[in-house]
Amino acid sequence: MPAAFTPVLAGAAVVDITPPPGLSMCGYAARTGPATGTHDPLTARALVIDDTALVVADVLGFHAESCARIRARSGFADDRVVVIATHTHGAPMPGGCGGEADPAFLAQLEDGCVAALQQAAANRQPARLFAGNGANPGIAFNRRSEGGPIDPTVPVLRVETRDGDVLAVAFAHGCHPVVLGAGNRLYTADFPHYARTAIETAHPGAVALFLPGCSGDVSTGHSPESSISTEVPPDRTFAEAERLGNALALSVLDAVLTPLDGPTSAHSKPVDLPLERNETGDLDALATEWRARATTASPAWATLYRHWADWAVSTAREPLVPWPGRVTAFDWAGLKLLFLPGEIFATTALALRAALPATPTPFVLSLADGVPGYIPPREAYPAGGYEVLEAHRYYGQPAAFAAGGAETLVQQALHVAREGDPTNP
Repeated sequence: MPAAFTPVLAGAAVVDITPPPGLSMCGYAARTGPATGTHDPLTARALVIDDTALVVADVLGFHAESCARIRARSGFADDRVVVIATHTHGAPMPGGCGGEADPAFLAQLEDGCVAALQQAAANRQPARLFAGNGANPGIAFNRRSEGGPIDPTVPVLRVETRDGDVLAVAFAHGCHPVVLGAGNRLYTADFPHYARTAIETAHPGAVALFLPGCSGDVSTGHSPESSISTEVPPDRTFAEAERLGNALALSVLDAVLTPLDGPTSAHSKPVDLPLERNETGDLDALATEWRARATTASPAWATLYRHWADWAVSTAREPLVPWPGRVTAFDWAGLKLLFLPGEIFATTALALRAALPATPTPFVLSLADGVPGYIPPREAYPAGGYEVLEAHRYYGQPAAFAAGGAETLVQQALHVAREGDPTNP
């Protein structure tokens, strides 16, 4: 390590959070049976740099209240720790996503995140950071419009010890981890599992962390119809998840990285996102209509209609108060990491990238410190669709987010990213 170099203190840890079989799984209405076993362990993975930290867990998403409890127990200042979900659809319900969480699993999940953060903090040692961008692995496709936008970047951060050993590799890509569909009833982290495994094989002893980019309208290219069926098509198997995960890992391992040097900082800012009801007509009438449709619909649609009817007579009656979230930015020796709540579209990530320095490639991340549903950009509203018009019922919100929420997040994210940086007034 060069004499002029000022090291950071870095630590990483992995904690297994896999529950026993038998819990309901989250992410597909067509999958009504419980988990029958485990394909690969569900984990909570933490990375600590000086007095800042993140933990990412293999679940669909977190309630903001759950994230707050984890941060409060972590040992870090509240604005210097972030809780993220990989968004796998192969894990139990974390709460608020089509049903309530199993209390024992929720406790296991939160305890595992806290343990990972505390172990990573205890493991801190002098280290050096390297960052860069991998080539587009070709696994992500816009699912709302053929040929539509994606964020092709693969930001990479490698953490090395004083002796040059790889301590951790964090990487991100904006693509839903949904290779495994409703026909799968085994716990799995989906393609991130294979990407992490390949990277850890290349760097024995290292901890690999997949961080979710902005994939609200981006998936692996499967047909929408296959998500409302328990059939298993050839492009939704574990073999396909391995192929995509290995492609992502190759992008990470081949990325050209440059050394970083500089201070560590963190800034966080609250953000209130207004809700707006898009359903027309009387809620009681809608509930009656949806229950009637459920009696003749296919199993997947019947499940959705019943859930929507329950929503119409309960959650939909709650006051339409703004959703209180937060946006956080880390600066790790010149590398920017932006953390946004909710499911964010690719165009929002691209808007942020256009306003930020391109080198080193920033991490623009979603699903952080709360996942209240999709927060589409304003231009997505005229086309409607599941993300704009319907997903709030599944996520347990009384209404959808009003247009302009994504643009508010961009403004707040740029504000916190530039806070304390004299080169970006």
